[in-house]
Amino acid sequence: MKGLAAVVAGLALWPVWARAETVEEFYKRTPLTMYVGSGAGGGFDEIGRAFGPRFARHLPGNPAFVVKNMPGAGGLLNVNFMYNSAPRDGSVFAAPFNTVFMLPLFGDPAAKFDPREFTWLGSLDKQTGTCVVWHTSSVKTLEDAQQREVLVGATGTNSTPAIFSNVLNTLLHTKLKIINGYATNELRFALERGETEGICGLAWQTYKAVSPAWVSEGSIRPIAQLGLTVNKDLPDVPMAIDMLKNESDRKVFELTVLPQEFGRPFMAPPDIPADRAAAMRRAFAETLRDPEFLADAAKIRLSLDPMSGDDIKALLDRAYAEPKDVIERAAKFSVVN
Repeated sequence: MKGLAAVVAGLALWPVWARAETVEEFYKRTPLTMYVGSGAGGGFDEIGRAFGPRFARHLPGNPAFVVKNMPGAGGLLNVNFMYNSAPRDGSVFAAPFNTVFMLPLFGDPAAKFDPREFTWLGSLDKQTGTCVVWHTSSVKTLEDAQQREVLVGATGTNSTPAIFSNVLNTLLHTKLKIINGYATNELRFALERGETEGICGLAWQTYKAVSPAWVSEGSIRPIAQLGLTVNKDLPDVPMAIDMLKNESDRKVFELTVLPQEFGRPFMAPPDIPADRAAAMRRAFAETLRDPEFLADAAKIRLSLDPMSGDDIKALLDRAYAEPKDVIERAAKFSVVN
């Protein structure tokens, strides 16, 4: 009877012990898994694999680190999993595509999440969408593209280059003729071969990473920035949003390009215990000061312009507070359609 009483007493105390587990104790016994929203070998995967191990090292308990790729549905599979199925205990986080987080706002039934409820850790950099033409083009400004037809490449009707080109054609009356169907790499090769004259929508950071000679040798001419803030590399390149005089048009443009502002985000599921969420956010900030991570980032030509998780949440709150008519207009450019 004494033995039974001791077991019962121990069981009664177990929930108290479990709740009192420290963050360090949790991560000592629990591996940390990062889910990447793309297949192995892509840009998001490469960046995630450079960041993830350093991030894990800055968590209390130094957890074992695991990478799992979860591509599908343009990044939706990964984000839906993180919201609906992933454990909410601090053992998982994600390197998602930034483009999917506006889809619930735009009414996409496949987007089964509320982005405002994720545990946002932060972003490594912003993305600056650009409209560029090849250096031999007679087009010097976006105003020139309002005067004559300009062939621009895109990977598909729902790709960022196609969406941004349609936005410019609709709001600024440019004459960008979209040539769809290029593979990602072919998009740049077509420009180099002269099949197309420009690309509107790829990030300036992408050119610096994958076509650095184009940037250093002046092979491409940026004629407009398609973001909300001026890129420090492009101080003299005009902002397309500044050409929009109608306030409703400006709001539609802002919603369309907003995901670029939190370009390379990392997040975890909602409702993580507060102490573990705080530890993850601290580890994120510390990783950005880690000399070994900074060296790895330089090797893969990753520019760093960090944003906190609170900053990302504020952007999403602002987007969801826009008037219904603005949201409906912006949704017409999204991948929902």
